[in-house]
Amino acid sequence: MTIKDVAQRSGYAVGTVSRVLNGHSGVSEAAREKILAVVEELNFRPNSAAQVLKQRESSSFAIIVKGTRNLLFAGIVEEMQRLIKDAGRSVSVYYLDEDSDEVAAAVQVCRERKPLGLLFLGGDRGNFLRGFREVTCPSVLVTSRADTLGFPNLSSVSTDDVEGAARSMGHLLDAGHRRIGIIGGDSCVLSPVKECNISQMRLMGCRRAWVQRGLELDAERWVAVSRYSLEGGYEAAGELLDRCPGMTAILAMSDVMAIGALRAIHDRGLRVPEDVSLVGYDGIEQSAYCVPRLTTIRQNAERLARRGVDILLHQANGGEAVHEIVPFELVYGDSVRSIREADPARDEEDPFS
Repeated sequence: MTIKDVAQRSGYAVGTVSRVLNGHSGVSEAAREKILAVVEELNFRPNSAAQVLKQRESSSFAIIVKGTRNLLFAGIVEEMQRLIKDAGRSVSVYYLDEDSDEVAAAVQVCRERKPLGLLFLGGDRGNFLRGFREVTCPSVLVTSRADTLGFPNLSSVSTDDVEGAARSMGHLLDAGHRRIGIIGGDSCVLSPVKECNISQMRLMGCRRAWVQRGLELDAERWVAVSRYSLEGGYEAAGELLDRCPGMTAILAMSDVMAIGALRAIHDRGLRVPEDVSLVGYDGIEQSAYCVPRLTTIRQNAERLARRGVDILLHQANGGEAVHEIVPFELVYGDSVRSIREADPARDEEDPFS
């Protein structure tokens, strides 16, 4: 015996029967009496396990995190979990390796758990273009832009990665540095498909800072790719130090990479900032406790989390997709030395000699 049998016997739609059984409003008293009479006649008892499962499915969200070592994401996830709980909902978190297909994982989660909505932390434009059409629930991409992807159920909240990287690179250039190594993500080569990935956006910002000052960045020589990890930053910094003798500064596309680079510089018998200046990106809490304190672009993790959850709840209640840019801040630490003041003649040297 199922709810469909009750609907057929009573002459009302399954949805109407469901509202009566769950005590919801919007049903006439005559319909309610007729349906309850049929329930009694058929001795119908709803499957309690199925009701519990349905309640879970209709009130739960899922967070899909791309990258298991991203300390910025860790803080955002914690805040999102608190906010969702405060909204009276439950949430599950799924952690993926940074090389995984987050959209394929989301499709699987939707099939198995049927969440009310999804939050993505980190995303690959190509993966969304290939597979997101299979995701039908409201979704928000946090820390990456989705405004040009064109999916009506996909919102985004992020900082301006191009402008943030341009600001940090400009800080180094204005301090007189020209031999500047860049530690970027492992998809740091610009391409039409991936132009909105974080690594590409930040590399675009670095190029913009050089062009704005009448200079040209030789990315092939001065960029080392890395995973977003301490080990990756350490190895990439070592590569740059070997490949680019005379390098005076490093810009890392995450604080985690920068902290790894800091150790690599130290292990080579060099000092930050006396020998090599260093700039990070993200503004994680640990950057303020490095020695020296790290100069970095601080993303507002609390606001990213709050707006991500607010927008998802807005969509889950029938609202349209929203795309929002959250302001960033250049935090001046102790890891950058001005060589313009120390040795003005260095500005005239060929940075690629």
